[in-house]
Amino acid sequence: MSHLRHIVTPEGVAAPFAHGYSQVVAASGRLVMVSGQIAFDESGAVVGVGDPALQAEQAFENVRRCLAAAGATFDDVVKLTYYVTDISYLAEVRAVRDGLFPGREKPASTAVQVVALALPELLLEIDALAVVAA
Repeated sequence: MSHLRHIVTPEGVAAPFAHGYSQVVAASGRLVMVSGQIAFDESGAVVGVGDPALQAEQAFENVRRCLAAAGATFDDVVKLTYYVTDISYLAEVRAVRDGLFPGREKPASTAVQVVALALPELLLEIDALAVVAA
């Protein structure tokens, strides 16, 4: 049995409206928290200047590497938070996310439009919360 239980739409709560996510994910195990990841490559250069899809790919790759360092994978992710400088970038972020969670429930998610990130070239930041089976 999985250590994660996805509840897409609890009774009395409106269904998710865009590209799917779980309203609730219950989990048991070891907690892994990944700080916000941005579109930096290994040398610290910004990837995909002006391109939210490329930045999302790099940020998710950085999340994947952080998860791996803690013995986790995207299968263990229970919550994602997206910080975007323009809410219209969310479609590209979700498209990249959907490729990482094919054919299975999506984690709980929050999207926030922010005025700016650490550098003006950055369009988005993604953090993650995972629970690894004990």
